Amino acid sequence: MPDATPKAVIEFYSTTGDYGCFSNFSRHPIFLKGKRWPTSEHYFQAQKFAGEPDEEEVRRAPKPAQAASMGRDRKRPLRRDWEAVKERVMLDALRAKFTQHEDLRAVLLGTGDATLVEHTANDAYWGDGGDGSGKNRLGQLLMTLREELRQ
Repeated sequence: MPDATPKAVIEFYSTTGDYGCFSNFSRHPIFLKGKRWPTSEHYFQAQKFAGEPDEEEVRRAPKPAQAASMGRDRKRPLRRDWEAVKERVMLDALRAKFTQHEDLRAVLLGTGDATLVEHTANDAYWGDGGDGSGKNRLGQLLMTLREELRQ
């Protein structure tokens, strides 16, 4: 008989609460490309300008919200292949974050088989669009990484 128990859903967005570490704004520095990045958001946004002076400017932003704003500034030269590489860049950032911080790895693994959802009306690509209509790519990549960490 199939298990009719609904799968748990864990929603996250803000840096506070039990799953605040799933936010790219959480203050957990990562080491990638030979440098320290204050947050995974800093790394992700900066990679839009990989190899350009803007990359370092974004890395040095005082807060993740500023890094995000700089990354979305279309006056800056967005790399041509961004749409093709952005998910890999995000997964690289998440992999660094959840392997370089044992406590975060434990939180992610502790979610079991729950569906992870970035719940926000602000983003229908990385999040769920607030009403479940979004792609929830951040949640999906976290679940992919969770599976990878179990191996």
